[in-house]
Amino acid sequence: MPKNSKVVKRELDDEVIESVKDLLSNEDSSDDAFKKSELMVDDQEEKDVDVEEGSDVEDERPAWNSKLQYILAQVGFSVGLGNVWRFPYLCQKNGGGAYLVPYLILLLIIGIPLFFLELSVGQRIRRGSIGVWNYISPKLGGIGFASCVVCFFVALYYNVIIGWSLFYFSQSFQHPLPWDQCPLVKNTSHTFVEPECEKSSATTYYWYREALNISSSLSESGGLNWKMTICLLAAWVMVCLAMIKGIQSSGKIMYFSSLFPYVVLLCFLIRGLLLNGSLDGIRHMFTPKLEIMLEPKVWREAATQVFFALGLGFGGVIAFSSYNKRDNNCHFDAVLVSFINFFTSVLATLVVFAVLGFKANIINEKCVIQNSEKILKLLKTGNLSQDMIPHHINFSSITAEDYNLVYDIIQKVKEEEFDSLGLKSCQIEDELDKAVQGTGLAFIAFTEAMTHFPASPFWSVMFFLMLVNLGLGSMFGTIEGIITPIVDTFKVRKEILTVICCLVAFFIGLIFVQRSGNYFVTMFDDYSATLPLLIVVILENIAVTRIYGIEKFMEDLKDMLGFSPSQYYYYMWKYVSPLVLLCLLLASIVQMGLSPPGYNAWIEDMATEEFHSYPTWGMIVCISLMVLAILPVPIVFIVRRCNHIDDSSGSLASVSYKRGRIIKEPVNLEGDNTSLIHGKSPSEVPSPNFGKNIYRKQTGSPTLDTAPNGRYGIGYLMADMPDMPESDL
Repeated sequence: MPKNSKVVKRELDDEVIESVKDLLSNEDSSDDAFKKSELMVDDQEEKDVDVEEGSDVEDERPAWNSKLQYILAQVGFSVGLGNVWRFPYLCQKNGGGAYLVPYLILLLIIGIPLFFLELSVGQRIRRGSIGVWNYISPKLGGIGFASCVVCFFVALYYNVIIGWSLFYFSQSFQHPLPWDQCPLVKNTSHTFVEPECEKSSATTYYWYREALNISSSLSESGGLNWKMTICLLAAWVMVCLAMIKGIQSSGKIMYFSSLFPYVVLLCFLIRGLLLNGSLDGIRHMFTPKLEIMLEPKVWREAATQVFFALGLGFGGVIAFSSYNKRDNNCHFDAVLVSFINFFTSVLATLVVFAVLGFKANIINEKCVIQNSEKILKLLKTGNLSQDMIPHHINFSSITAEDYNLVYDIIQKVKEEEFDSLGLKSCQIEDELDKAVQGTGLAFIAFTEAMTHFPASPFWSVMFFLMLVNLGLGSMFGTIEGIITPIVDTFKVRKEILTVICCLVAFFIGLIFVQRSGNYFVTMFDDYSATLPLLIVVILENIAVTRIYGIEKFMEDLKDMLGFSPSQYYYYMWKYVSPLVLLCLLLASIVQMGLSPPGYNAWIEDMATEEFHSYPTWGMIVCISLMVLAILPVPIVFIVRRCNHIDDSSGSLASVSYKRGRIIKEPVNLEGDNTSLIHGKSPSEVPSPNFGKNIYRKQTGSPTLDTAPNGRYGIGYLMADMPDMPESDL
């Protein structure tokens, strides 16, 4: 050993403090040379320190205060409005209880595996969606940008729905509720019921005319609806204040926004089960129609619901998990959150159909009374004979069963003349078969049912406050899917970026609070997310399994979790999930091609909805939404491929991670490897300056760390040393 190397060793040893803490943590004390280096040894092991490439500025990465807070954030993001007003509709439409079978199968095939994959990469790399995919391959960095664009599009119209809920919430503090009765119109001669309301219903009229003041077509903007504009502003202010400090502020709100909907759903379920007719609704809901389960459309819709229910591809899942410790059991989290989401959907379905069963029972009673009066008139006029009416029937207090008995008798006796009598069957099942979803369920059907509740304002306040909380929980994850990747990549201040993002979104969102705004919400909901997100998740799957390497990823999971994940995930990620996703993508494209692009417009004179096709400019907007959402993927790929931006410049490929710390790694370390590829002898290639690197193995830690490019072994951490001659080592 050269003499000068002993001098260096002695100087370093002088600074070492032989303490129990040093021995246990295997941390070397910092001398002056280390203090000038890029690795800053800190006693606070739990802090996450980010070092920006090319600078000495360090900033602490926030972390969840507790595991419960993190789980509630993931549950709040995945459990949203779709669980309340989409899942029950799909259940009813696709075979009742039989629909749960394909849903559960697809949850196991694509839902849990892909959710686990996103949780894993976020926790392993500790970056938002842009940084994660740039880490795996800079050429695939566009996947993260595409997720951000989709998140922005969805946030634009999703917050409008929260605004609608805020409006109904504010109007619920009065008795009777304003949508309880049709308004009366007075003129000089007499008072009469508003014709538009009389032709539809009180809740339908209130939604379309009082709340939205909707126009008759997409092209007829009608100007801003100021009530909804104020509500939209309030919604964005709430989101901005909750997100301005990132998870440090939004995490605390999760305790209320994620748990309160469950309190409301349980209260509604208990109240609903005590209502007359609720069991009819639940029985109708879960009566399986096995023949429908075999139809391909059912499986396509179940796969789509699984996909969107868990928030796959948005980047919110990755962003939330990036604030976890490296040794967190994300497999347990994936299974837990997925099944909480499923059981929440089932709970919401029970509540919805208990209430709809009660509503159907009321409507059926009115139908029986009205048609009994018709039968009495027909008996008086002689069109029907009294002999055909059973003696025990009392029309003054007739039950639904007795009416159906009379109806069947008249139908058999007056078979040829029956249609001209104008009698209705009055079956509860017919009313329950009228499938409603989305705004039609929340703002029309459910609000109508609540008007018949005792203390209806209380239940209305609870219901719309629940919708606001469900929406906010999803919005937090969606905005986090935008903010976190941009902050990680471009190192901007989170507070400033959050305010700018919310302001821009509010002003763009004004198109949704025009009188024609509801039609734009439909357009964005149909075209801005479905296909782009499917493509994003397919590329995510390919990036991990084919480019990063499925075997290497499984090793990373073993290092993080402390145990080897089941081989089930290996085969799902590598073969089954990509195939199912491709089939779903093709089925969605075919469905989109077969379905005429259009929207349901509210016609004021007829007081009914009418299907309208999109105008030419509307079709251009629909196509532009899909293209803009997926455009970052090819752009980034081409830019990287053509070397317009150096792959290693400012990318995560030149960063190493160790329990939340990021240490810059020299880019020229692979010089010795590339020399053989390019046919150069070692003497022709500059020697990699290994004198600038010290590898220290971390003992006593459950996690093993690799360099991002995977070329430098497992369990080692690189720290830059001041320049010293190579001969010294």
